[in-house]
Amino acid sequence: MATSLVITAIGADRPGIVNAVSDVAQRFGANWAGSRMASLAGQFAGMVHFEVSAGQADALAAALQELESTGLAIVIARTDPSPTTAARRAVRLELVGQDRPGIVRDLSGSLAHLGVSIDELQTSVVSAAMSGERLFKVEAVLALPAALRTRELQAALENLANEMMVDIELAEDGAAATAP
Repeated sequence: MATSLVITAIGADRPGIVNAVSDVAQRFGANWAGSRMASLAGQFAGMVHFEVSAGQADALAAALQELESTGLAIVIARTDPSPTTAARRAVRLELVGQDRPGIVRDLSGSLAHLGVSIDELQTSVVSAAMSGERLFKVEAVLALPAALRTRELQAALENLANEMMVDIELAEDGAAATAP
């Protein structure tokens, strides 16, 4: 049975960080199951999900912690195999509006109130094509509880979009619904 280790690594961006992490994982026979990485404001920020045999998990975790001597901050979360969790379905969300503080807080608060988890979140600030004004963009993958109907989420997002003066688009299984 495989144990999952999810690590975060943060430090000054430089060549070789990914190689150092993958080299350690390879020494313990770990499978690189998934990752998200970015360079933000000159800092490398990465999350990696490793699957490793239960007998190698502690040794792998210790070896990954040793990467802190290279200037990385390492955090490790361990998950042992567990029973299947409750059924959830994925929905994609896109939001665009004038940049201002509080957009992520307002959006995430509304989603949490509905029991919706954010599986993936990517944000950016871009210049509008014609006006050059700063626009805040959100792309997210949401995990909806089985009991929440898509139309209920759509109604809640329409109200939120009106309050925040943003455009929100929601798509499930290729069918898109738009909130003004």
